[in-house]
Formats: sequence, C-alpha cells, structure tokens
Amino acid sequence: MTDLVTWLEVGSAAAGAGGLGYAKVRAPRVYWSLVGLPATWSRFTWTYRSTMDVCGLTVQPSRMRAFVTRNVARREVRPVPPKVRRVFPTSTGLRITLRLPAGLEPADVTASSERLRHAWGGRSMTVLETKPGYVELRMTGWDVLKRVKLPRKAQPKDMVVPVALREDGTVFVRDYRKVPHALTLGATLSGKSMYQRNLIKGLAMLPVGLIGIDCKRGVEQGAYAPRLSALVTTTETAGHLIDALVNEMEQRFDLLADHGVTDLWGLPDKVRPVPLVVLVDEIAELFLVASKKEEQARDHTVMQLIRVGQMARAVGIYLEICGQRFGSDLGKGATALRAQLTGRVVHRVNDKQTAEMGLGDIAPDAVVAVTAIAPDRPGVAVAGDTSGGWSRIRTPQTTPDEATAVCREFAHLTPDLPFLAPFRPTVRPVPMPADVPPLIVPRPVTD
Repeated sequence: MTDLVTWLEVGSAAAGAGGLGYAKVRAPRVYWSLVGLPATWSRFTWTYRSTMDVCGLTVQPSRMRAFVTRNVARREVRPVPPKVRRVFPTSTGLRITLRLPAGLEPADVTASSERLRHAWGGRSMTVLETKPGYVELRMTGWDVLKRVKLPRKAQPKDMVVPVALREDGTVFVRDYRKVPHALTLGATLSGKSMYQRNLIKGLAMLPVGLIGIDCKRGVEQGAYAPRLSALVTTTETAGHLIDALVNEMEQRFDLLADHGVTDLWGLPDKVRPVPLVVLVDEIAELFLVASKKEEQARDHTVMQLIRVGQMARAVGIYLEICGQRFGSDLGKGATALRAQLTGRVVHRVNDKQTAEMGLGDIAPDAVVAVTAIAPDRPGVAVAGDTSGGWSRIRTPQTTPDEATAVCREFAHLTPDLPFLAPFRPTVRPVPMPADVPPLIVPRPVTD
C-alpha cells in the first residue's frame, strides 16, 4: 500500500510538471498566471532596491531625510531609488508605476531598461512617461509576438483600426483622426502585404471610401474590388485619379468655408462627405520613369500627391503609402512627401538607408531595432511616431481569402462617389465550387 501511494505521488508530480511544461509552450498565458507572475513579482519585490542601485537609478536623499535617518532612525544614509507607486499584474506581464526622485529623468530609466529586464527575468521592457515625475514600466513575461492574436474587443470604430499587437501586449491601432497619413516600408516577404491586408480588412467594416492605387496591374488590391470605390492599375490612370482627388479636396474646402468650420468632423452629419482612404501599394512606381519624356507627367503626379498630403487631412482624405524602398534617390518630391506622412511602420528592409528614411528623422534609436528583425519572423515591424517613441509590433496572420470575404460581406458600405465613377473597379463574380450540385437536376425528355 505504501508503494502504491508513493507511485501515485510521483505520478502526480510528474503529471503536474508535464502539464506546466505543456502550458509554457502551448498556453503561455496560463503558465504566466500560475508560475511566471508569482516568481517575477517575488524577484522584483526582494531585489528592487539592490537592482536600482547597481543600475545607477538611485540618488542621494534630501538633507532633511538624511538628517532624520542619521539622527532619529540611527541608520546609515543610503541612496534612494524611485518610489514604487503601483504594481499591476496583467495577462502578459507586469506594469509598475514609479515616482522619480529629484535628479532622475525618464531617459535614465529607459537607458537601463535592458538591465532591469534581465535582472527581473522579463521578456521585454518598455518605459513610458505617464505624467511629469512618473514613469510606467511595462514588462512582459513571455514572447507575445510569437503567435499574435488580437483581443476580441479590438474592433474597428470611429476611424480607429486595430492592426497589430505591440511587444508590451497592447494593441497597435491606426487612428486616422490623430495620425492622418502613414508610410509603411518593408522588403519582399517581410510582412508588409500582411499589414496592408489587416488594414483593409478593418477599414472595410467602416463607412469610408477606399481608393486603391496598385500599379502592379492590381495583383495585390484587385481581390478587394467589391469594397473599393476606385482602383487604378497603371501610372497614367493613377495620375488622373490623383488629379480627381485634388479637385474633390478643393470642393470640400469650399464646403468647410461655407459652414465656417475648419475640419470635416465639424460639419453637420447631413452634409458631411464620406472620409476617403487612399491605399498606395508601391509608391516607387509613381516615381520611376522609363524615358525622359515621362518626367513631366511624373513630376505633376508627385506634386499633386504632396498637395493631398499637405492639406487633405482637414477634409477627410487620408494617405496610406506602402513600398519596399523609399529614399531621396526615387526622384524629385520624395523627401517632401515623406515629411507629410506622420505615422511610420518599417518591416525588415534590405538596406539601412531605407530604415533611416522611414524612422531616422523621428526616432533614430528605432533604426537599430529595424536592422535587427530576423528574416524568419515575417510581420514583425517597428512603429514610430513624431513624439520620438517607437515600439515593436506584429500583425496577426490573415489570408487573402479572409480579407476578400470581409470586403464582399461589407460591400454594401461602399459609397457611391460620382467623381470616382471613371475609376470604379469591375467586380468579378464569385466562382462556384466544382463539387456543388446544380439547383435543377436535368431529366431526359421522352417521346
């Protein structure tokens, strides 16, 4: 009987260890909640002061505090670390709010974030300044970018489209009200098309007009025709479409002036035009020319596109520019166009110059992160903004059939815009599977 009990105890322990090992690989959220969170929280609690000290994140106390410590408490005066205000556990890691003492700034904590991450056993560490004198450490306990799945509550609404997941476990969104124009760069098989696919899938659910510019004969955006208000597949027709957008922009400015408002969203609902999102699949095709006689048309198209980028935000026309390479060597107007694109998302690129062109002017530190993206992790990118901050993101896996099905499902939201009638795409019928039986079974005719 004693041997049986012993074997049962050993078997239970082995089963429990095996279950935790399985959960660590297949269900990291469960493993983090059961094992990782208590261990990391305990390590943080017991080693906080010493870790801050060796990382150089302590300062000498004030004279009053030093006097009280030395003469009243009868203790040795030691440097003080930032005050821990709150420790909040999440399903992906820990969020720690610190009150910085006089003499420290958020940049000091950011510079030591990697050392803090290794000391406490985290997967990643992000430092955010929440308000003056306070920073928040967002530490993840496992690789949240390994298998990306957006939360169910992350749904598109009010010109805000969830596109990817950040390294700290939060959702990365494209908010067109805050960031009207964006530039997305990436080499072949880097995940750039996946990012655009997720973006179109989210935009298709909103009451907006989608305009596609795909100079690769429509191989990328042609499948989304049921939801597109316009689609052009050559540089010549792209120039005509951009001219039509400029004319529409001027008419919308007249509408704003008539109502005495400065923004599309200040208009009454009855007269407010539908917002438009212009999706350019490969921006280099609009710059490159085969002969010198095409340069005049190219320069005109680029200048019109720059005008849209400069002024169209107020009238609800937004640019989403994508490309493999973007630099001043593309031609006249490339740098001017980039200056209008506030949002930047850079996937793995083939040269450092493209990463510098995408992020070097707003977040120089992010260029190193871009060049470190592994080729075997498509979809991983670095997103930056004009505030100088940046974060690693990854888009969830979405097949072309899934995005096409969403475009067909929400095809009724496609607005009827007369000025885009010449560019309206032809919707192909849905092919019927070969194994579907006919609705009418033919019967032979007898005499």
